Amino acid sequence: MPDGAHKEVALSEHGWGPGDPHGRGRGRAAAEEPGDTVWRLRSRGCWQEAAELLRPAAEHDPTAALARAELLIEQCLFTAAHWTQAEQALRLAEALAEGTEQRAAAACARGFLAYLASVLGPRDRLDEAQAALGRTSALLPPDAPGRPLLDFRRGLVAENLLGDRSAAWIAYRRAHEGAGERGDELLRSYTWRHLAALALARGDRGNAREGFDASLRLREQLGFTVGVAPALAALAEVSEPAEAARLRAEAARLVHALGGVPVWLARQLSATRPTSARAPGPPPGRTHRQ
Repeated sequence: MPDGAHKEVALSEHGWGPGDPHGRGRGRAAAEEPGDTVWRLRSRGCWQEAAELLRPAAEHDPTAALARAELLIEQCLFTAAHWTQAEQALRLAEALAEGTEQRAAAACARGFLAYLASVLGPRDRLDEAQAALGRTSALLPPDAPGRPLLDFRRGLVAENLLGDRSAAWIAYRRAHEGAGERGDELLRSYTWRHLAALALARGDRGNAREGFDASLRLREQLGFTVGVAPALAALAEVSEPAEAARLRAEAARLVHALGGVPVWLARQLSATRPTSARAPGPPPGRTHRQ
């Protein structure tokens, strides 16, 4: 969104992962724990409900506060709304952060929220995003658990705010390799997707298809339902017309089932349908590839 992770704290792209109350990605076969409930809600786009489960602990526990902030920031990513709630949760997490890793995690979340606000929100916060991610880098040693997430988010800024695809590719590649070493499959679903998009921009449809397919497969395996529709739509970009139409139709059904999120994808899919079949979409705005 966006995978301690919150002891190493919110240093997975998307917070608590399946089978682990601290987001360490131990797998879906683990016994039921609080993190599993948060994951199920989050994976279906129920960020408010997931955040509410964390609210009591988040008032005093920096781990829970960071987890809750990342959840609400991920909600901004998918809805392009709820900015104030995410900001309030992040300020609490920043205030409670203890130790270098937690401060780094809070700074990384701050950079991501500023990035999203620049791409999807009401104003440009590029300087804030760069400063926060630079602060994260200064706090983290080279082999820190939070490095893959930091690299990914720096890649986002390079690609989508600075227009530097070369720097973005390097950052995504580092994030991809680091996430693989740490077993963060959710983050890898994002790095696969962004590396594939850069390959497609270079005209390399073979590598693009491989990356988009890998991203979709990981999201389906993890049960990250809210992220499956964007992965389907991305794969459609490198598919033959009949398959592309099927993939987009499946993506549209998922978006509808989840209440119209991601909002930018709902708008894109509506634009590809015949005029007579289009439903009213969300207001125009910039988009963000997930």
